[in-house]
Amino acid sequence: MIPADRFQRLPELLADDADLTRRGHWVEVDFRVDIGDQPFFLGLGGGALTSFERGPQLMRSSTFAIRGSDEAWTRYWQPIPPPGWHDLFALTKRGAASIDGDLRTLLRNLQFFKDLLALPRRLPEGS
Repeated sequence: MIPADRFQRLPELLADDADLTRRGHWVEVDFRVDIGDQPFFLGLGGGALTSFERGPQLMRSSTFAIRGSDEAWTRYWQPIPPPGWHDLFALTKRGAASIDGDLRTLLRNLQFFKDLLALPRRLPEGS
């Protein structure tokens, strides 16, 4: 399974995590995550994904974007990622990912976003 297909399962993974849903209750933002060459546009509100769209969206705005290579996400989603692949900022430091835009919402809720984007680690490798 390619990394973008793995990320496609994020809505069900979040719905199954009551604690993460509770922690994200006050987060309201539209943001973008690029898994390799596949863009995903996510909307958060009330602790749930209010929108989740895969693929290019003409003129679609987002507050911030997190972009990473397929390799970056594959390694990041290992059950125990190796050093340098274990954290969003470690990925940016090594040049495998970038974060840009208005980062205030991301930084105010940093642990929530780190945990949200790490949810695919729960999937068995290869699925």
